[in-house]
Amino acid sequence: MTARTILDPDQGDGAGSAGADAPAELVQVLRERTQPLHTKAERTGIINEVLRGRATRYGYAMFLRNLLPAYQSMEHGLERFRGKPGAGGAARTELYRAQALRLDLEALYGVHWEQALPLLPEGEQYVTRVTAAANGDGARLIAHAYTRYLGDLSGGRIMKKMLASLLELEPAELSFYDFPEIPDPDGFKHAYRHALNRAATEVGDLDEVIEEAMAAFELNIAVSEAVRKTNGALSHSDTP
Repeated sequence: MTARTILDPDQGDGAGSAGADAPAELVQVLRERTQPLHTKAERTGIINEVLRGRATRYGYAMFLRNLLPAYQSMEHGLERFRGKPGAGGAARTELYRAQALRLDLEALYGVHWEQALPLLPEGEQYVTRVTAAANGDGARLIAHAYTRYLGDLSGGRIMKKMLASLLELEPAELSFYDFPEIPDPDGFKHAYRHALNRAATEVGDLDEVIEEAMAAFELNIAVSEAVRKTNGALSHSDTP
């Protein structure tokens, strides 16, 4: 299983070829610059545990719990820029995952999941970075939207099947991977890439967006690895 199969936000349907009249290809640049980090992400942390069939219910729930604040902050920030040039182009409610994450955490660990599943320092660092990205013109939010949402759409369907089999999870525990308002994920990804490319023509500093995308991958890797270590130390807590 390669990194492009699971984690590459641009795998599949002709990424980077939005037509002869396409705007600047920010997405293609992001793909090229972050590709080594896709591989690193798959080979470390809780993601690697899932791929190797060693993940636990506790570890997976901890991963979701430590992603949730970053999604909440990103989606709050994107809504602030909705309808505006730049970051507003990344604001698509069909992609928002915070509510689905909360539903999954409650299904996995009950109404007291916040007490059972701590927010790790790495999760705090991630949300702090996302919150800062919403400052100013919010251009750096484009990088976080690219990193998470296109990755969710690309690898989510595969991850859902793997987690359902490995951890025997029920559909109600896998809402994170369901996009009921997106009947055609491949078509939507193509349109969303184009929207991000268009947004790139409306911001001042593309280098800032590229650097933020690389930082976002590193933060995701740090969360994944911290969860793996915590899961190993607290494996006795695997049942709610």
